[in-house]
Amino acid sequence: MNAFAAAVANPVAAGLIGAALYCATYLAFVRLVRFPRNWLPYRPSEVAVAGSLAALTIAWAAFSPASSDLFNLTTMAVATAFLAMALLIIAAPSIAFRPANAVVELLAKNAEHAGLWLLGPALIAGLMLPDIKLQAILAAAMVLEISWALRQYWRRQPRQLYALTSSDRSVLTAQAKGNLKAFQTRHSIRELELSGDEVAWRGCGKNTPPCPFNFYVNRLGLNTAPCCREHMRDISHYVAACMTEIGAVYWLEGGSLLGAIREDGQLLEWEDDIDISVLVDGDMTWDRLATGLRECGARDGYYVDTYEHEGFVTVSFDRPGSWPFRWDRNRFRGEVRVDIAIYRHATSHGEAVLERRSHKGDMPTTESGGYGVPCELVLPTSTISFVGAEISCPNKSDTYLRMIYGDFETVEYTYVDAAAVQNRSQIEL
Repeated sequence: MNAFAAAVANPVAAGLIGAALYCATYLAFVRLVRFPRNWLPYRPSEVAVAGSLAALTIAWAAFSPASSDLFNLTTMAVATAFLAMALLIIAAPSIAFRPANAVVELLAKNAEHAGLWLLGPALIAGLMLPDIKLQAILAAAMVLEISWALRQYWRRQPRQLYALTSSDRSVLTAQAKGNLKAFQTRHSIRELELSGDEVAWRGCGKNTPPCPFNFYVNRLGLNTAPCCREHMRDISHYVAACMTEIGAVYWLEGGSLLGAIREDGQLLEWEDDIDISVLVDGDMTWDRLATGLRECGARDGYYVDTYEHEGFVTVSFDRPGSWPFRWDRNRFRGEVRVDIAIYRHATSHGEAVLERRSHKGDMPTTESGGYGVPCELVLPTSTISFVGAEISCPNKSDTYLRMIYGDFETVEYTYVDAAAVQNRSQIEL
């Protein structure tokens, strides 16, 4: 009897293989969902790995050498349905970074414990189909979901209360049509503290799950939560210091630069991330940059994720987790982070440009298919006041912004839901 046949015949071995396959599928999948939460397309190689592991898990559960068909179709159907439901629950918070349907929204709102909803179906399936391989897969899934839910419960420590600014309250009242309590209940805004006429915000921190403020800002049209504004300020200064420490040429980018110019050094009220760019050229190679940022993050408690193919790095406010829970953070609905775009020297249509791979506003396309701006708009970099400190910026920031956004003095609520924008406009009028 060969090893494979022995594993199939041995219930303990068969169950352990099933559990291991599910765990491997889970890890590959939570790693994969980092792409939609960063507004990036899925990487085909990682989709193939996660898909192959899921298919192997289902095939192993249904494999029945005693049957003439080799596979038990009933077990296969149950395993497929269960795995699809589990993966949808896991992915929902990341999928909901973009507009999503009602089912995904419901799962995303209940991300802390939605996995526990599978406990009943798992018990029923395990009792009705007493196959050790399927039972082990179901058990492994539920152990992971219970572990996730417990860790989120333990992290629900008392949070600091933040006062809302007059603008925060005006926007909140406009979006709620005056009924704050109903608005809070309808959208499950747990951070909002209402007591009579008093309104406050229970803020997130380094040791708590982040606010799902991407949903609050982009979908509900609220101002960025006061805790998240504070964290954005801190992390922007932190990343700038790291760039200086490793000797990188960097500059403030996108909506962050727009706030620094148009809002007198402050964040846009609906800001959902910090945009910084960095020049990779000469001694500052990709490997040196990525290694330097990872070392800074590991030392100081910031999560760093790198995307070499996409020319992108993210530095997030939350602490890096330990294995095997490092990628579980992708199940959070919110994230305070700095998006770092990689630029390189290039020539396009006879002009020296700084080129990036990802699209940004109306940035012109280069000859090589990337996106770029003339070098003289950026280099040598200058400095600008931004949320309480001086930070590097393009040499000609106004022209730089005009190339990306056109008339950048006109307020546009980029990424904010159209209905929420209409409510906000009532305040401006």
